[in-house]
Parts: sequence; structure tokens; C-alpha cells
Amino acid sequence: MFASRRSTSRTWALVSAVPVLLLVGLFAGGSPAPPGGTGAPGAGRAVQVSGSAGGPGVPAVPELSADAVGLAAERDGYRLDTAVTELPAGRAVEYPFTVTGPDGRPVTDFAVHQAEKLHFYAVRADLTGFQHLHPTMAADGTWTAALAALAPGRWRLYASFVPVADARQGSEIVLSRTVTVPGTSAELPLPAPAGSTTVDGFTVALRVEPKAGAHHLTATIGRDGRPVTDLQPYLDSYAHLTAFHEGDQALAHLHPMNEVDGDRGGPVLDFYALLGRAGNWRVFLQFRTAGQLHTAELTLHIA
Repeated sequence: MFASRRSTSRTWALVSAVPVLLLVGLFAGGSPAPPGGTGAPGAGRAVQVSGSAGGPGVPAVPELSADAVGLAAERDGYRLDTAVTELPAGRAVEYPFTVTGPDGRPVTDFAVHQAEKLHFYAVRADLTGFQHLHPTMAADGTWTAALAALAPGRWRLYASFVPVADARQGSEIVLSRTVTVPGTSAELPLPAPAGSTTVDGFTVALRVEPKAGAHHLTATIGRDGRPVTDLQPYLDSYAHLTAFHEGDQALAHLHPMNEVDGDRGGPVLDFYALLGRAGNWRVFLQFRTAGQLHTAELTLHIA
């Protein structure tokens, strides 16, 4: 499922493939580059979506570019290194790794983006079991991701980061590796595409429309038939969207364009993204209310 950068209070929108429900911040080789975008294809660089506000009630004008999908372990001299290729099933486990730089040494200086120095994602091959974590780093550059129990099967683990030495280039780097979790496993079919879903009593609906060579995605959050207007900031924004392509697990990550104004987010969130890869995407939209984080799951189809 899919940029201009914001520091701290402004969000980075990373994509690497085209997410949707807000999911599409995408990547992609053959997508047309919208106004202000560069469109240079890549393998591990994240697509960013951002822009400046256009005034009250007017969505920000996005500046888009399209790049990588996060499926490689190495990109631009940076490498996700770990000795772990297998993790146990059914119990919490720690996953150690390092990010080495162009000089071959572990990187220890990371820029803060979206309130964290590194974002870590896990998803099984059938796009179930989604986890979004923020690992801790030791002084020697070793990161430790504390994963919740994993079901048997093949998993892909992603690290998203911005090295300080590379921050001037303005885009996140997304790397990934796979691990096997032994045991009897049965892949679950992807739920059918839908325009809305529910989680913890909240209803999340989505509308998508083409706009200026990209797509304008509108998410609306409600509860008990009433609009939700008390979304709290989460990672410097009112929502966090992660999406994975059904065919290859390409990752896309996107934040809404809405300016943060205290605990007064919602009910409508606006996203802009390129749509470059056809097929189904599994979307995970995370938002916070009353101190509790909610994760809505939805399948979206891109023709």
C-alpha cells in the first residue's frame, strides 16, 4: 500500500510500494511522477509523501516521489545484518540485528523520524500477524526487537531508518530479511477487499479518487454512528498506515497530511499517494484515542 519531510511535528510518509486506505503511498517503477516529484526508481529507499498545508479545510499539496519496496537486505551501502534465520513459535522472542553502513561498520547515529530512530515491522507470508515495534539500540549499534509470539511460517522483518550521515537526501531507507518459524502452519486466505472495517468499536471507511497524477485517499473514523474527533497524536501524526502487497510483501508506509492540533484529530484524514502496483494490499491503520492504540485491518484492491 504509499512526501516531503516534516521534522518532529510534521510527518514523514514513507512508501515503498503503493498502499492504500490510506494505503497507497507507493512505490514504483512505472508510475507517472506527479508535480514536484522525482519518480526515480529504487530498491530500498522509501517513498515520501508530504507537503505544506493549504489553509483551513484545504489539504496540503503533496510533493511525491516513488522508490523502493523494502524487499532487499542492502541498499545504498546500508545493510541489515543478523545471524538469526529461525525464531521459535508461540512465545515472545528477541530479534538482534545491526545496520551496517558504507564503511562496513555498524551505524550508531540515526536521525529521529516519526518520533523514533528506527521503525521495525513484522508480517507473515500470508500477511497476518502484523507487528510494528520500536527497538532499542546498544552503544555498539546492536538493535533488539522484542517480538510478540509468532505463528509457524515464513516471516519478513523490516527496518526503516534515516542515518544522520544520509539525512540530507531526505528519504528513509527500508531493508528487510526473512526468518522461518518452525511448526505446522497453514496460510490463511487474504480477506476480500472492502471499503470499510471495524476495530474496538470504531468504524474506518475509505474513499479513493485520482488527483493530479496521484490519488487522494480519505479515511473517516466513527464510533456508534458518530464522528470521532478526539484522535491523539501517534508518532507525530494522527495515524500511521502500513501496507503490504499480497504478491511479494512489498511494504508501504504513510501518514496523513492533516496538521496535528492537540487531541483533536478526526474524523477525516487525508492522504496523497502514487498508485503504481496492481493487486491486493493488506492495510494496517493505527490510531490512538484515550491513550489506547487501535489497529484497523483492511484489504484493498488496486486495479
